[in-house]
Amino acid sequence: MSAPLAAQAAPRVLSLDQCADQFVMALSPRNVIVGVSSRADDADSRLRLAARGLPKRRVDLEAVLAARPEVVVRYWGGEPRLVQALQARGVQVVNVDEANDFAAVRANIRKVAEALEQRAAGERLVARLDGQLNRAANAWAGREALYLTPGGATTGPGTLVDAILRAAGFTNAETRAGFRTVSLERLALAPPQALVLGFFDSRQATTDRWGIGGHRLLRDAVETRTLASLPAALLSCPDGSAGDAVARLALVARP
Repeated sequence: MSAPLAAQAAPRVLSLDQCADQFVMALSPRNVIVGVSSRADDADSRLRLAARGLPKRRVDLEAVLAARPEVVVRYWGGEPRLVQALQARGVQVVNVDEANDFAAVRANIRKVAEALEQRAAGERLVARLDGQLNRAANAWAGREALYLTPGGATTGPGTLVDAILRAAGFTNAETRAGFRTVSLERLALAPPQALVLGFFDSRQATTDRWGIGGHRLLRDAVETRTLASLPAALLSCPDGSAGDAVARLALVARP
C-alpha cells in the first residue's frame, strides 16, 4: 500500500496524555492525528519536535468530540467517565498498559499499532527496539550500579528501569523488588560501586532540596560515582523510549 493510501485508510486519532502522544506520533500518519495532549512538546516529551504544528486538545468530552476522533489513545490521561462517554459514542479507546519488561513494551507497541491500522509501522518500531537490545547486550559486563532519582528513589526487580539496566549489562545493586527509597545508612556503610541517574534533568532535580535527595551523602555519591544519566524523556513512558535508554547506557560504555 502506498503512503498516501495508507494515510487515507488510517483512523482519525487523538491522544490524551504525554505517553499516549509518543505512541500516536510514532505510529500514525501525521494527517490523521486530530489531537495531542498539552504536554506533547514539553521538554520531557521524547518526540516533542514531531508535536510542532499538531493541534493540542483539552482532556474533556467537548474538546475531544469536537476533534471527531475514531480512536483515542491513553495511558494515564482522562478519567473513567470520559472514557465511558467516548465509548458510548462509538469511539474506540485504547489503553496503554504498564510495562515491567521489554515483552510488555513490545505488546504495547503492537496493541496501539493494531488499533491505528499501522501494523507495519509497529513492527518497524519493535525491530528497532530489538536491534538496540541486541547491540547493547552485556555492554557493562555485569558491573554493579544503583539507579537513583533526585528524590532519593531507586528500583529493583520487576520494573522497567531494572530491565533497562540489565539489558545494558549492569547488575542492579538494588535487590528488593519494586520502587524503594535509598537507605542512607546503607549508602554510608556500603556505598554502591556506581550510579545510573534518572530524571536529573527534570524539575524534581531542583525542587526536592529538603528531602532525602538533598542529603550530603547522596550529593557526594552523585558527584563521585555517576556513570551515566538518563533524561526524563527516556524513562517516563512504557514505549520504545526504553530501548533508547538502553542504547544510551551502552554508548557510554562503548564510546
